[in-house]
Amino acid sequence: MNSRPKILILKLGYSETLDPEIGRVASLGDVVRTTPILEALRERHPGAHISWVVSASAEPLLHGHRRIDRILVWDEFVPFQLMREKFDVLVNLEKIPGVCAVADMIDAWTKYGFRFDSLTGNYHAYERGLNFIDYIAQKRANGKAKACWQKVLIEMMGVSWREQPYEIGYRPATDASVDIGLNHMIGPKWPSKAMPRPRWEQLEHRLRGAGFTTSWQQGLEDLYQYMDWINSCRILVSQDSLGVHIALALGKAVVAMFGPTDAEEIFFYGRGRAILAGRECDLAPCYAPRCPSGRQCMRDVDIDEVVTSVHELARQ
Repeated sequence: MNSRPKILILKLGYSETLDPEIGRVASLGDVVRTTPILEALRERHPGAHISWVVSASAEPLLHGHRRIDRILVWDEFVPFQLMREKFDVLVNLEKIPGVCAVADMIDAWTKYGFRFDSLTGNYHAYERGLNFIDYIAQKRANGKAKACWQKVLIEMMGVSWREQPYEIGYRPATDASVDIGLNHMIGPKWPSKAMPRPRWEQLEHRLRGAGFTTSWQQGLEDLYQYMDWINSCRILVSQDSLGVHIALALGKAVVAMFGPTDAEEIFFYGRGRAILAGRECDLAPCYAPRCPSGRQCMRDVDIDEVVTSVHELARQ
């Protein structure tokens, strides 16, 4: 008889856990910034056996993770398997109604996160997830976060926030060989986060003039190569994107530029600087994938502020 507590995490990446958005393109960054719950769950349930259900595109982020005993890649068969297993704890961080319905049918003593609302056909929350609903409602109303993302997740588990870290499973094959990584690309879900290429080129010119070596984003077609590239950089300069979260998981210093999203949602573990664009916009942070005002706030990123932040982090 297996006496280890069994924990199941449903986090495929298809919906932003603490945003109203639901989609079918996996948000890889959302998977990475969920990983602090693993240390919290290990603290609350010592010796537990942890399973994590994830999308195929996000699986490389978790593969080989020291705190995960079993990774299940979501397909048409996995839901039926899960509905025949028994668990002590279920954590569902997906808002897709179909995934919520599966979560409701899984046999678990305690459930956190999102459930299926049979009256509306939409998501709602288990009792240990109602703070998520409040958080999402507040962001929808005024666009501001109540606390950093990691803290909200950890406290939902009934564990004190102690700056539990991001963790990925992959161990990069590279060493730091360049000063500054220019993480200039943005995924298809949030084009409004992108700073225009001419501004990136201006930034590179300034950094090289200050004596820093630079490298443009690599590994665009392969997630493992992308993680290797980030690990080869001492400091990552990036828009609010997957690269920020991977860099923090790898212990890198980060300069992150924010326009349509809220910098206060991200805890930098003492290794980051946030650059805010669009301060003059009445809608900021709008959380809109495409600019609703036509202002395109990321055009207004202060390059001087970015360079100053790079110098500060380089001196640490």
